[in-house]
Amino acid sequence: MFSIVELIGKKRQGEPLADQEIRFIIEEFSADRMPAYQMSALAMAIFFRGLDDRETATWTDAMLRSGRVLDLAALGAGRVDKHSTGGVGDKISLPLAPAAAAAGVIVPMVAGRGLGHTGGTIDKLEAIPGYDAALSVDAFKRVLGEVGCCIIGQTEEIAPADKRLYALRDVTATVESIPLICASIMSKKLAEGIEGLVLDVKVGEGAFMRTVEDARELARRMVAVGRQMGTRVVAFLTRMDEPLGRMVGNACEVEEAVATLSGEGPADIVELTEVLGGAMVELARGVSFDEGRARIRAALADGSALDRWRRMVFAQGGDLDRLPRPSGAVAVRAGRAGVVQAIDGREVGLVAMQLGAGRARREDTIDPAVGIRIDKKVGEAVAEGEALATILTGAARHVSEAAMARLGAAFEVGDRPVTTRPLVLERVG
Repeated sequence: MFSIVELIGKKRQGEPLADQEIRFIIEEFSADRMPAYQMSALAMAIFFRGLDDRETATWTDAMLRSGRVLDLAALGAGRVDKHSTGGVGDKISLPLAPAAAAAGVIVPMVAGRGLGHTGGTIDKLEAIPGYDAALSVDAFKRVLGEVGCCIIGQTEEIAPADKRLYALRDVTATVESIPLICASIMSKKLAEGIEGLVLDVKVGEGAFMRTVEDARELARRMVAVGRQMGTRVVAFLTRMDEPLGRMVGNACEVEEAVATLSGEGPADIVELTEVLGGAMVELARGVSFDEGRARIRAALADGSALDRWRRMVFAQGGDLDRLPRPSGAVAVRAGRAGVVQAIDGREVGLVAMQLGAGRARREDTIDPAVGIRIDKKVGEAVAEGEALATILTGAARHVSEAAMARLGAAFEVGDRPVTTRPLVLERVG
């Protein structure tokens, strides 16, 4: 028997925790024998002192085993998922899962909700009337067997210790701890019964990881944990400064995802779908990355990815014909002519949240019709008085002058030509 107080002090001093000590901590926390204030203190000690790779892997495994680990072996080989660390306008999972399924990957995806300036995959899908993201495990398996992909929210059965710990981290300023981020992501994903995982680690002003160095360290950690736990993991560092695509919201992002599946998506959404999907096919089917990417491109071009999407949504009760529509539109116009030099993705996300497209607190209600359309992307010319962005209104039609001013201030317009920067910065693993 260990003393929780002594273990907190041990980590506070920067000493490594033994595997059995970590497992004891997670067991005590899961069983409600460790008070929230003690776990909060330990999380802060980890925030400052860190966990090494061994500690991180053990912490991940202990949280994973706090709940149910799905056995999907009966579905066959080639079970690969994808995870993004969160961004603005990041609807990649929506076209990616069906495209990968059409290319021969089994995609069991447990996704999250948005909080703060970043959107959540489940919030976007639940903008589709009737869509059930809370399927039972048996229903999850059935849809996977029938369609090849299924996207649900985190259940009480999967990594419950992580769910409780994240709630504490969220209110104790310890969310940004790299080892705890790593353990949180990997415990949920490895509980899905997958054989491989592709990670999209966002970096930039609109991401949780602001620097390439931090993003690279998080990617390296997750690849290392996967290796230690017998799961193949590939990570990509991708740029998250301006929003992905042109839509930020929920129903409007679903529409943009459908456009991508129909061959009409924005170039950055298509590129990221191909890159991440190519790596998923690579892991699932043992082909080269280039061959995997070609298979994703073909699935988007021949309609098979769109067919999988429709089948998945229908199997989960969704009705795409009743997708909420905005009640109106308000343009935010340029005060001068020039070229868009930069867009602050974080500010765009925060304005969208303020308008009702996201939540500042978990109990906040989302209006699925609310959104922002980016009319001018970085590098595009704009005339004086031309729309930089358009606010799509929902039930509350009124848009305050303050919100419009804040959104306008997120756009930097100047005279310099802008050099396009790569979307995908590097691959890890």
